Amino acid sequence: MRKFLFTLLLILFSINSFAAEINLRDYDEFDIPTGTHIPVISLQEFSTAYCEEGDSVSFITTSDIFLFDKNVIPQGTKLTGYIDKKNEPIIGTNAAMRIFVNKMYLKDGFEIPIKAYVYTSNNNMIGGELTPPAEYIRIPHYQRWAMFRAMGTLQCVPGAKRKMGEHVTISSGADLIIVLTAPIHMTHTVIN
Repeated sequence: MRKFLFTLLLILFSINSFAAEINLRDYDEFDIPTGTHIPVISLQEFSTAYCEEGDSVSFITTSDIFLFDKNVIPQGTKLTGYIDKKNEPIIGTNAAMRIFVNKMYLKDGFEIPIKAYVYTSNNNMIGGELTPPAEYIRIPHYQRWAMFRAMGTLQCVPGAKRKMGEHVTISSGADLIIVLTAPIHMTHTVIN
């Protein structure tokens, strides 16, 4: 009975270790680092005028992303996310939104969770700029005395009031950059 139990345990252990070798063959594990920029285009139009927080958005990569000599994110990879934050337009400031990207779909349909944002220099907020002044005020500006008389000109300076902000819209096919905020652990890409 002991020999049979020992043999059965040995067979199960060897089958289990053999199966693990088969699943990992031809695959290499690696990490795509935080801060990697991924150039994409938008697959649909989205705007602060008619979209709400939580609405989904989709992108597709426009070029291959290499890590040393490995093509880690091939061209045509689909990325999806949602509108994470939305600010309405107010007097003095245009509308703004932040897009969080949370899934990456490789060409064969394999899904990888990611953490990334659509990159802008304004803390990843699309829009949010100041609006132009609503009025300009004329202020006299006196020059030096020239030929025994004072020369003056009128200078226009922005007034204190600003125009009402406008909605921001990203059109379909717009070129954008997605930046990773957490590393991606990849095990799926086949390495030749």
